[in-house]
Amino acid sequence: MTDRKPMQLRLPPDLKDWIKDQAECNGRSQNSEVVQVIRAAKARAEQTAA
Repeated sequence: MTDRKPMQLRLPPDLKDWIKDQAECNGRSQNSEVVQVIRAAKARAEQTAA
């Protein structure tokens, strides 16, 4: 079992469609795609702050 916490996320239709398309292109679930996008943004923010 993982230590992930559920979070309800409401997206505008255009972002939902983009996540769906990106997930399909990358062979991931939509949830995994959202996690990847957030992790990438976090890494960029931390790199900028350093």
